Amino acid sequence: MIVTVDVGNTRIKAAVFEGDTILQRFVFDKTALEKNIKNILEKFGAIVCLVVSSVGDVEKNTFLAFEKKLKVHFVSHQDVFPFINNYETPKTLGIDRMVLAAGATLLYPNQNRLIIDAGTCVTYDFVDENNVYQGGAISPGMRLRYESMHNFTAKLPLLTLESPESYVGKSTTQAIHSGVVNGLVYEIDGFIDEYKAACKNIIIILTGGDADFLAKRLKNTIFANSNFLLESLNQTFQYKIKND
Repeated sequence: MIVTVDVGNTRIKAAVFEGDTILQRFVFDKTALEKNIKNILEKFGAIVCLVVSSVGDVEKNTFLAFEKKLKVHFVSHQDVFPFINNYETPKTLGIDRMVLAAGATLLYPNQNRLIIDAGTCVTYDFVDENNVYQGGAISPGMRLRYESMHNFTAKLPLLTLESPESYVGKSTTQAIHSGVVNGLVYEIDGFIDEYKAACKNIIIILTGGDADFLAKRLKNTIFANSNFLLESLNQTFQYKIKND
């Protein structure tokens, strides 16, 4: 039994796995990290390993404090991955993106894969059918789009996510919601259309905190799984154990 931990830019997500099955999922703030990890370990006494993927600013020592009780593994660029990395600057490729690419490679063999992670940023990662990671794209997520319009203008209000009432915003508030939500939907659909035109036999995986909200608004058929990074962490660690 292992617990996987995804330290993101805004929140921490964790999941306890028995083999490939999620027993329980957790979401909490960074300020409550140590307390929540302790509670998880007390509830699931059979956990033998803590697997961490971090793009946030949490100190490693917070996790290393649990080393006396179990093994702690931080996924890094030095790990074994099931794909060839064709990124021109491989050391700058985020660990979260590498984990997502690994999970897609292991779970969907012999296919082209486009993984879209809709969180603080929206990342697009493409692994071809020959298991070569080719690259992708990064753009602002919905929260960043709302905040940037407020922070870099004099009068636009700071709004929180809402479904647009119409494509035509008849007030400033409606126009912002339409621009943020519909703009991102058009962006994602546009990227998917480009990849579908360029290669056949492709699976589209949508994950991240905004995945469920976006999935029902896309015109393209996608596989939406908000737990995909946590599942990919489990798969990547199992792959490492078998191939080290």
